[in-house]
This record gives sequence, C-alpha cells and structure tokens, in this order.
Amino acid sequence: MVLLTGATGYIGGRLLPLLVRNGCRVRCLARRPDNLRARVPAGVEVARGDVLDPDSLAGAMRGVRVAYYLIHALGSSEGFEAQEREGAANFGRAASEARIERIVYLGGLGDDDRELSPHLRSRHAVGRILRDSGVPVVELRASVIIGSGSLSFEMIRALSERLPVMVTPRWVSVPTQPIGIGDTLEYLVAAADIPCGTGRIYEIGGPDRVSYGDLIREYMRQRGLRRLIVPVPVLTPRLSSLWLGLVTPLYARIGRKLIDSVRHPTVIRDDTALRDFDIRPVGYREAMAQALRNEDAEFAQTRWSDAVSASGEPHQWGGARFGNRLVDSRRIAVGCDDRAAFAAVESIGGRNGGGYADWLWTIRGWLDLLVGGVGMRRGRRDPDRLAVGDVVDCWRVEAIEPRRRLLLAAEMILPGRAWLQFEVVDNEGRVELHQTAMFDPVGLWGLAYWYAVWPLHQIVFRGMLRGLARRAVSAA
Repeated sequence: MVLLTGATGYIGGRLLPLLVRNGCRVRCLARRPDNLRARVPAGVEVARGDVLDPDSLAGAMRGVRVAYYLIHALGSSEGFEAQEREGAANFGRAASEARIERIVYLGGLGDDDRELSPHLRSRHAVGRILRDSGVPVVELRASVIIGSGSLSFEMIRALSERLPVMVTPRWVSVPTQPIGIGDTLEYLVAAADIPCGTGRIYEIGGPDRVSYGDLIREYMRQRGLRRLIVPVPVLTPRLSSLWLGLVTPLYARIGRKLIDSVRHPTVIRDDTALRDFDIRPVGYREAMAQALRNEDAEFAQTRWSDAVSASGEPHQWGGARFGNRLVDSRRIAVGCDDRAAFAAVESIGGRNGGGYADWLWTIRGWLDLLVGGVGMRRGRRDPDRLAVGDVVDCWRVEAIEPRRRLLLAAEMILPGRAWLQFEVVDNEGRVELHQTAMFDPVGLWGLAYWYAVWPLHQIVFRGMLRGLARRAVSAA
C-alpha cells in the first residue's frame, strides 16, 4: 500500500495516476475527503487526515509500505516555517509508529553551506525532521519544475504573455537547473523502490544551468512572442512580489516566497542521482516544448461541459481562464432526443448556415480574406455528415464522437488558436446542448482580440445555440 499526501496539489495530482498505472494500491490523505473522492481513479482509497492533527494519521497509515510527503505551507499568511516543521514531525512520528518502510519527500535545491531563503530553509528542515523519525527517507531536491500548472511555469507564462516591456529585477539572472515535470514524476515513482539503506538525499535536475531570464526567453521563442526585457537592480523582493501579484496569477505572499528562493543559486552539486537512477532528464528547451505539447493534449481531451457549463455561466466578464486558454461556455435544454440534437449540430455550416446571424459570419469571412485568410467560402463536403479533417467554412473538424461531441478548430487568421465545441448531454432523459468557444491567445494582441470580440460572441454564439436547438426540435 502507498500513502500519497498532497493529491490535490500540482505534483501529487499528476503522480497519483502514474502510481495506479504501475499497479500500486494507493491511499490518499486529505483534510476534506469528500472533495477528493470524485477525482481519484477507481480503487483508490481516500482517508481523512491532517498532518497538523497527529491523532488523525494513525488510521491512514495502517498497512502502508511507502508514504509520499508532498505537503508544504507556501500559501500560509504567517508562520509557514513553524507549520511545516510541526506537520513533518507529526507525520514522521506516525510513520515510525506504523512501521512504514520508506518516506519519499520532494524538497528544494539549495546549498546548505550558504544563506538560504526561508522557503528553502524550511524545505531542508522538513527533510531533516522526517529523517529524525528513524524511517528511511528518500529526499529528492529539485529546482524549477517546468510543467503547465507549476508555480514557476505559470509565472513565466504570465510575464511573457502579458507584458510588452518586461522590467526585470536582478533575480532573473541567478542560475538554476530546471527539470521537466515528466522527469520529476519518473524520479518520484522510482524512489519508492530504489535501494537507499537508511535514506538518501538526491539532487535532481536537467542537464542545463540557465537563469529565469533564459527560461522566459525560451518560452517567448516557442510561443512566437517578441518582448523587450529591461533589467533593473532596484526591485526588492517585496516590490517584486507586489509586481507579480499585479501581472501574474500568483498571490503576492506566494510570489514573495518564490522570489526569495530564486534569488539564490539552485544548481546540482552532487550528481549521484544520475548514477543511482536509470533516468536521464531532458534539457530545458525540450522540457518546455513537452509542457506546451502536453497542455495541448490535455486541453483537447477535456470535457468543457464538466469544467464550465456544469457550474453555470461564468460570472466574470470575458469568460473563464484555464491555463493560457480563455473559455466562454453556455448550454440550453432541447426538447428532443440526443440523436436529433446531434444531427442539428452535425449539419452546421455550408448551405445550412450557422443557425443565427449568418450575415455577421459573412462579414467576418470577408475580413479574413482581406488579410489572406480562408474566409467563409469553403462550405462543407457533405450537407449532413462530418468526419475528422472535414472543412466547415472557416473551421476544420478536429474531433467528432457520434451523438455526443463535435470539436471545430478555426483556420481563419487570428492572434492565437481558436476552437468551437458542441456537446450533447443526456441528463436522465433531459437532453442539453452545450457550446464552448475556446481561445489560446498569443501575446497582448491575442488578449486584446478576445476581449474586443467577447461582447459580439455573447450575441452570435448564444443565437447560434438557440438556432441549433430549434433546428433539432423541428427535425425530430
């Protein structure tokens, strides 16, 4: 049995399906089990427990061989170091009493012989406290983890996408040794069984020593962005954290702790991991390319009706945000069965029209033709049936699931990538049609385009959805 803490977090959430896929019996520790049960794979146990409540840990650790400790208090407003020490001491004591064979802990790179930031100092202290419990500990120390959803990656993304001129403080030139999320997860999985005696500390990272500035420039290169970077020596960590709070998704207090850490070099000094593990991490360029590719794959597989429509219309102006994507979703009940509803969806475009305000789409097509795009004149191959790869006016069919889902990718000229998705959902006999417009903006022009056309989307897409619903009912 494997005990996984932090399953609701970035690393733990990605590690869980890998452990299950490797045949592990997994039990997740959660303060609020009801919030996690619906999100775990079949067969995974969820036990209530809190590392700050030592009495809650004994039951969760019963029968466990390996425990993953992926907990931090980075978001706490005050006293996060004391909280992290207390949690680690409680967990280590409970693991020793339960005779757990090994703890796997993900900490942070940093030289113990130099002054460390409070965040890195606490990360190292947690490792020491877990080892003091007497349970063998495999501690993996990593620097920047490159992967969509990680704090560092989201900070790089936001700075690159939102700022035409980037005023950067001194810390962006400090050396670091980043590692891709895929390689990090490989190390975590392998750490459960690698021979370690009474425990070991492994420093893990990719082959490249680069700076945050290099990572920002590489992200911009792969996204096709052009930005002016102006380094200045006067931004203190406090001012930098407030600045990050304004232009990135990070809370100021998290940004402050993150900046405190990246002000210090975080590079590998001991390469034992390369000898003991059969893992060869990729370079930072490939790690970033993988992060963007994986994000595309996960995005294409996402059921946006579950993510957005099921909770109702987005309340914020401009739609919801998922990573770098902007999402505008709506739904309508249709008085027919799912077959008739999907037939209406599948008939969209060409001579059949879009269901509402076709003259607006014609104007949009003319504008696209003026700038060298495909316009709206291509029509469609068959008036009633679609297949993957088919053209539908300015769209192309990217995915289709009969009676269930149609995903169209825009081929007009845009400052980004756009999709339009329709889903037919049968809720115990009540058929609903879900429509989702999705946009992956490139730079400031992309953001400006989305917010400029968003009010028009409310008219056109809402009218289209109602028109398709009427078409479905009339043909039923």
